[in-house]
Amino acid sequence: MEHLFSWDFNMKKRKSYTILFYCLLLTGISCSKKLEKLYYDPDQLSSARIEKLFSELLNNYRVRPSYWEIRTFVAMHTGIYSQTIGYLNTPGVYQQNGSYTESRWNDFYRPIGNGTGTMALYREIEKLYQALNDTEKEKMRVFLQAAQVVWYDQACQMVDLWGDIPFSEAGSLNARGEPVMAKFDDAAAIYTEAIAALKALNQYFSEVQPDVPVRNLFATQDFLLTGDLQKWRSYANGLRLRLLMRISGVQENFARQEVREMLAQPELFPLLSTQDRYQPQQEDILLQPLANYTLNLRDALTELTNHPAPYFLLESAMLPVKDPRIPVFFDKNGANPTYKALPINWTLEQQQVNLGKFAVLDSATFLYNARIPGIVITAAELSFLKAEAFLRWGGGDAEKWYYTGIQQSIQFYYHLQQLNSAYKQPEPFPGAEELAGFLQEPGIQLMGSSTEKLEKIALQRWVHFGFLQANQAWAEQRRTGFPVLNFPVNSQPEAPTPPKRLLYPGNEITYNVNYGAVRDKDKLYFPIFWAN
Repeated sequence: MEHLFSWDFNMKKRKSYTILFYCLLLTGISCSKKLEKLYYDPDQLSSARIEKLFSELLNNYRVRPSYWEIRTFVAMHTGIYSQTIGYLNTPGVYQQNGSYTESRWNDFYRPIGNGTGTMALYREIEKLYQALNDTEKEKMRVFLQAAQVVWYDQACQMVDLWGDIPFSEAGSLNARGEPVMAKFDDAAAIYTEAIAALKALNQYFSEVQPDVPVRNLFATQDFLLTGDLQKWRSYANGLRLRLLMRISGVQENFARQEVREMLAQPELFPLLSTQDRYQPQQEDILLQPLANYTLNLRDALTELTNHPAPYFLLESAMLPVKDPRIPVFFDKNGANPTYKALPINWTLEQQQVNLGKFAVLDSATFLYNARIPGIVITAAELSFLKAEAFLRWGGGDAEKWYYTGIQQSIQFYYHLQQLNSAYKQPEPFPGAEELAGFLQEPGIQLMGSSTEKLEKIALQRWVHFGFLQANQAWAEQRRTGFPVLNFPVNSQPEAPTPPKRLLYPGNEITYNVNYGAVRDKDKLYFPIFWAN
């Protein structure tokens, strides 16, 4: 397949790309040209084809748990802020690494070293599509619409991290054909646009009937969902449900109306969540590794000593209820015969000398598993969102979907370990009696006040996300306030506790003339608009 790359960078190679990229920028004619390259760079794609660009759009190493994504972003930022990975209480542990967060920002607008990013690829697809005649447009529209789902997904994740971002003008050209210095769009407005567009996209995928050549071409180039239009509907609807629930604390009336309409008509708004046929490989939306893709999360996590079992996750969320996911989440470490987590409130010196005595992330499931897919959206997440919606607004059985989500999560993580059966004999799936006992644990049963029930739903959603979906875990914890996490206050005065958002990159501050419009929001503890 053309224009597909395996971005398995090691740290030295990645740094060399970064240095080369900025050296190239420094040779530009003007400062403004530097930032324009992030928002529009056709990369001499005059001979490119829509279907090839679509495949390249899907092949996103920020979606896959690549070394670079885990090492520089999750292990240093969102995994710590969400407490989905273990970490040591080093000075400045909550501070942001400006180089790495800027890399994450650039990888949405234009990846360093390979191809172009989500924004530029989508804009190029859009441009090529508009140049087609009406007959060709009708044939190729399925590629544009599928690309739009991915584009909105990634854009809203950027909002979750930074708040207002360049969006509507990013990648645009003015009347003279020159790149536009993109304004910062309001974060809430981006969400509103995405929610409306995803509803229309569900309708489109329910009606479109591509001819045989286009259908075959779409199936070939779509290595995410193999051209399955029903799954594209499920992706669009699942993403829309996520976004609606995320704004439900600040726009509750609107969110309630839209969510109730969606959940009351599953035939019109199909979702991934099912009770009777869930299989992780078929039901979840996962970006599978390419044939030449290699992965070593061990290096990504051990270089920074982020592989210990997260304290709250193991000691407060899982051990007290005898969670059957423990054996596929963690390895016992050293001579300790039981699962114990490294205390989060110890001093750095205490943690360092005792590191080998506590549980670590499971080697088969995570550290040496080269077959872990990129997680786009899972049935378990949607089940938990349904449970929350039904509990808050009625219209369905919250308890049923809560327990469904837990069981789907258990299946999902056992499936991840089974993918690595060549490395180690997989743990046997828990039996019916063990599962039934787990669901009857007082800490699991959906009982108590409405707030206590919502907290249990939020807790299980957070457990399910884990560090592989640390960005979502951080977003949901900020939205709901659950689980209530204890963070030792750090000695670094600029960031004594985890931030509420990421700071804008230095290049954006220096070169984007529109930065002044968001300057007052560019603070560590300025919340994203949907936050609790």
